[in-house]
Amino acid sequence: MHGAVRARVALTHHAVYPSSSRQIYSSKGVAAGLQCWRAYSVLPADLDSDEKAVLHSMLRVDHAGEYGASRIYAGQMAVLGKTSTGRVIQEMWDQEKSHLKKFNEVLGEHRVRPTALLPLWNIAGFALGASSALLGKEGAMACTVAVEESVSEHYNSQIRQLMENDPERYTKLLHLIKEFRDDEIAHHDTGLEHDAESVPGYWLLKAVIQAGCKAAIYASERV
Repeated sequence: MHGAVRARVALTHHAVYPSSSRQIYSSKGVAAGLQCWRAYSVLPADLDSDEKAVLHSMLRVDHAGEYGASRIYAGQMAVLGKTSTGRVIQEMWDQEKSHLKKFNEVLGEHRVRPTALLPLWNIAGFALGASSALLGKEGAMACTVAVEESVSEHYNSQIRQLMENDPERYTKLLHLIKEFRDDEIAHHDTGLEHDAESVPGYWLLKAVIQAGCKAAIYASERV
């Protein structure tokens, strides 16, 4: 199994993670599990304290963003899950859950604590998703456009930072962030294709949601 996974990594140049943290405690033993996880490390091993703090903050806010996005889609599905729009929302939600799973594994691997604000983002994300969906399909899609535009812009700023620092040193992390950034851009475009801009007060709604996203990013990096 490990040989097949390593071959996949070599072919795709993407960071790949074990399907579950429970693999660490399999019958093969803790040592085998740790060896498997080290193979998919997205951060260089030789980090000084300042560099580690910056990168841990980066991973923490990315994890929080994916968690919040997943909760937003959960709220939208609670309202629109049985409508014709439910399939589209479910597809985007599935991708967000995949992103979150990978970041859960990365945080565990690098011993990065998640933000202490996750309970707040749990409630706020679901409430935002449900309330936007109550405006109809267009409201849900307007929320998607606003959130995914903010997230993709944040990922772009991280990519620029890593490229300026040392792109070869952070190759795996860059691949991971770029992959997720591309998914968020696709979600943004899906929202526009499904009439996001036709909801009354679109620009005001978008501005308010994006202000909230910026505040959440700022807080999650620090708390």
